[in-house]
Amino acid sequence: MKMNGLDWTALVLVIIGGINWGLVGFFSFDLVAAIFGDMTVISRIIYGLVGLSAIYLAATSAKMGRA
Repeated sequence: MKMNGLDWTALVLVIIGGINWGLVGFFSFDLVAAIFGDMTVISRIIYGLVGLSAIYLAATSAKMGRA
């Protein structure tokens, strides 16, 4: 099945979130907080979108495995 725009957006956001968590885990560096500020409205929106994207991908991952 082809990925639509929402699928691609969710995938990109989850990758960004994964990279950010890797930076936090390995270097204690939060890239989102460094760019947008520590727990500002914008950074909270980004964290929320990453979380919603993860839920979306978890719920729709079965369709991505089908051809």
